[in-house]
Amino acid sequence: MTAPVSHYFSPVPVAQLRPRLIRFLDGDREFGFRTAAGVFSRAGVDRGTRLLLDAAPPEGADRILDLGCGYGVVGIVTAARAPRAQVVLVDVNPRAAALAAENVQLNGITNAEVRCGDGCAPVAGMVFDLVLFNPPIRAGRAVVLRLLGEACACLRPGGRLYLVARTNQGARTLARLASGVFARVTQVELGGGYRVYEALAPEARDV
Repeated sequence: MTAPVSHYFSPVPVAQLRPRLIRFLDGDREFGFRTAAGVFSRAGVDRGTRLLLDAAPPEGADRILDLGCGYGVVGIVTAARAPRAQVVLVDVNPRAAALAAENVQLNGITNAEVRCGDGCAPVAGMVFDLVLFNPPIRAGRAVVLRLLGEACACLRPGGRLYLVARTNQGARTLARLASGVFARVTQVELGGGYRVYEALAPEARDV
């Protein structure tokens, strides 16, 4: 009998827990993150996440969404950098969301909350200035495009989304596809086999 297969963009991770604690240094502040099997990049913070954090300034954003937060690195570090902002972390994977909530507490972050659910459904009715997005490429193009559309819809007019993807996993194609959703898409960072793009929501919405 074939064993069940899942990836980290899954509401039902099948892998055994195998918890561990990793460390991440942002400037002079050290963060601790509890991770486990069945979540993205469990062994350590990957290069794409580091590049996304380097490229996505939170200044001027009062409300920030970490879409597909995993165990919470991007949202938690961003919340620490922007203590006056309200940060919401969302993931479809209950294990990842539970770890992210634990890591919010572990790092003493008071301006962030974690919600579990698919895409932007857990933040329906909320409007954000900034969305941070490491897309689940292995979930397929249709899923990623749906999430991009949802992210654009929950941004204020002119709001910003930053996304990171591997160059050899179709980053440039993804940027072209995002251009069909957002008003403008610009590459803002490149390194370690990854590209980061800034996507601006349209200034005006159709009524």
